Amino acid sequence: MINPTEPLISPLTSRQRLLAALDHREPDRIPLDLGSTQVTGIHTIAYRRLRQVLGLPPLEPELTDVVQGLALPAQDVIERLGVDVRGLFPLNSHNWKVSEIEVIAESSGDLYWSYFDEWGITHHKPRPDGLYYSVWKAPLERSDLTAQDIANHPWPRLDDPQRIAGLRALAESYREAGYAVVLKDPFAGIFEMSQRIVGMQNLLIMMAERHPAAEALFDKLVELKLGFWEMALPQLADVVDVVTQADDYGTQASQLISPRMFRQLLKPRWQLIFDRLKVLAPTARRFFHSCGNVRPLLPDFIEIGVEILNPIHIRAAGMEPVALKRDFGDALVFWGGGVDTQGVLPYGTPQEVADDVRRNLDALAPSGGYVFNTVHNIQADVPAENLRAMLETLLGESI
Repeated sequence: MINPTEPLISPLTSRQRLLAALDHREPDRIPLDLGSTQVTGIHTIAYRRLRQVLGLPPLEPELTDVVQGLALPAQDVIERLGVDVRGLFPLNSHNWKVSEIEVIAESSGDLYWSYFDEWGITHHKPRPDGLYYSVWKAPLERSDLTAQDIANHPWPRLDDPQRIAGLRALAESYREAGYAVVLKDPFAGIFEMSQRIVGMQNLLIMMAERHPAAEALFDKLVELKLGFWEMALPQLADVVDVVTQADDYGTQASQLISPRMFRQLLKPRWQLIFDRLKVLAPTARRFFHSCGNVRPLLPDFIEIGVEILNPIHIRAAGMEPVALKRDFGDALVFWGGGVDTQGVLPYGTPQEVADDVRRNLDALAPSGGYVFNTVHNIQADVPAENLRAMLETLLGESI
C-alpha cells in the first residue's frame, strides 16, 4: 500500500498508480482498466477492431465471458495501451463447461445456440451472428414456489477449490510484472441472480409480498457467495488488490426497487458479505458494480463497506459526474464513466467521443479517486475511429 504522506515518484508502476488513485491521490496519470472484470471488458468484435486500430496482428481472443462475448486483452494490447489492472476469473457458468447446442424455435423456426448452465438456467443466442446469450428460461419460475423448493434445487458448489486452480500463480506473475490484481465474484449479485433463478416478474411479486421463498433464495445466494470467498481468499488475499461484487439496482431514470425495499431485504445481506470480505481480505479494496441511477442508494453502499463504485452510469438520472464527485468523491473511488457507451461511443462522431471523455475526466479525475473505464463493456457496434478517439483523448497521444 502506498503511504499517503509520501510524495509520488514518476513514473509509477501500474500497481502503484492504481493504489495511489484508490487512496484518493492523483497519480502520474489516470489508471486504465480494460477487461479486468466481466463489467469492464470489451466484446470480441470490438476487440478485433481495437487490435487493428493499434496496428497489431489478428489474434483469436481468449474469452473471459462466453455469455457476454467478452475478450481477454492479450499482453500486446495491455502493453501498447498501458493498461494497469489485470483480472482473475474463477471458473463459473460464464467461462466453464459452456456447452452450446443448436436448437430451432418452435414458434418461428429461427435457429439459436442454447446453453443449459450449472444453475439450471437456459440461455439462447441467435444463430449465426448473435452477439451474446440471454436468459431464455429460469429454472424456478413458478408462482407457487416455496422455501423448500429453494432448498431442494440442485445448487452448484461455489466452494470447490477447482474454481481457483492456477489463479495464485497467475496473480503472482501479474504482481511481479507490476500490475494491480482484481478478483471477481463468480456469479451475479443477490438480486440479479435471483431474477435469473425465478424470473424477474415473479421475484418482484415475491419481494412485495414478503414471501418466505424470496428470503430463502436470498439467503441461499449469500451462503454460496460466502462459501466461495471463504475458500478463495485464504489462498489469494495477499496477492489481490481489489475484490468485486455486482448487483444491478438502477434503471436509466430511477431504481428497479425502492430504496426502502433494498434496505429491508438486501442491504442486511450485503452487509454480511462485505463484513466477511473485510476480515478475509483486509487490504483488498471492495468494488461494487450497479448500473443505472443508484444515487439514492450510495449512502447505503458506503455504509455496508463499498469503497469503489462502478460503472458510473453518467447518462442516467441523478448520476451527473460533477455532482457525484462533489457529494461522494471523498468516500468513493469512481471506476468507469469515462465515456457514454449507450450513445456517444457507438453512434457519436470521434470529436463527440473526445469531448465526452474530456468532460468526464475533468469531473471525476481531480484529486485522484478515479480509474478510467467506459460505462460498462465496450460493445460490438463501436467503430474503430471512436475507439481511437477515446484512447487518444485519455492517453494524450496518438496511437
